[in-house]
Amino acid sequence: MAETDKKCEFDYSKYVDEVTRRIVYGFTGLVVMVAVVVFLVWAILHPHKPSFVLQDVTIYEFNISQPNLLTSNLQVTLSSHNPNDKIGILYDRLDIYASYRNQVVTLAHLLPEMYQGHLDVTVWSPVLFGTAVSVEPNLTPALNEDINAGMVLLNIKVDGCVKWKVGSLVTGCYRLLVNCPASIPFSGRLAGTGPAIKDQLGQQCAVDV
Repeated sequence: MAETDKKCEFDYSKYVDEVTRRIVYGFTGLVVMVAVVVFLVWAILHPHKPSFVLQDVTIYEFNISQPNLLTSNLQVTLSSHNPNDKIGILYDRLDIYASYRNQVVTLAHLLPEMYQGHLDVTVWSPVLFGTAVSVEPNLTPALNEDINAGMVLLNIKVDGCVKWKVGSLVTGCYRLLVNCPASIPFSGRLAGTGPAIKDQLGQQCAVDV
């Protein structure tokens, strides 16, 4: 009787091991199949990265005080175009901010998550600001010179994630980096009390995915 119980217990263990193995193999096969399908869709359709254009920048305040504190308030109009006629784009966690010579000078503004259909154009108009932002000492003289000369080169940047969507298939996250140079003409008098300065740019941006 003891030998029979032992044999039954042994057979049951083998059965559990076999079922577990098949489940693991099946799940692995499913994951591989989905990955292959996504890869084939990607290879066949070959999605193109979106294009971005900085339409305009409106400066409400741009003032540097001693010793090296910058206060700024500006609104930008940025458009994105999906060049794909069969692939949608999901924008996720996009941060937009302004920088001067690679130093961030405004707080990052989180753009709303959204889906962009085939060949669609999306427009954002966020307000970017920074209060008493400490500018690196080695940049302060150059910034003062630019302000006094009446021309400041800012870079409007976007950092986030894009996903490609084909039918019900959605890829993983791909990092999106956008850099839009903006040469802003204004005089050093702008300190938040004068009229706003709007510059129509239509500047093509560098995009990296």
